[in-house]
Amino acid sequence: MRVVDEFRPNAILLSSGFDAHRRDPLGGMGVTEQAYGEITKRIVEAAQRHAAGRVLSLLEGGYDMEGLAASVDEHVRALA
Repeated sequence: MRVVDEFRPNAILLSSGFDAHRRDPLGGMGVTEQAYGEITKRIVEAAQRHAAGRVLSLLEGGYDMEGLAASVDEHVRALA
């Protein structure tokens, strides 16, 4: 977030892929749906500080349907 605060963007665009989820068969990472929600929350807070709350999220990757659904749910809730 330090870099975002230094840059002070006018808007934040997110490429919101969820293939790093712990259940994803291809990602090999351990990100939980709660972590995706927290990441999104921090991005929204930065957008409120610098970009009048402007965030555009483009949903993409994720190959475990259960993990993807839970992660997108957390993401969208944090955006709201």
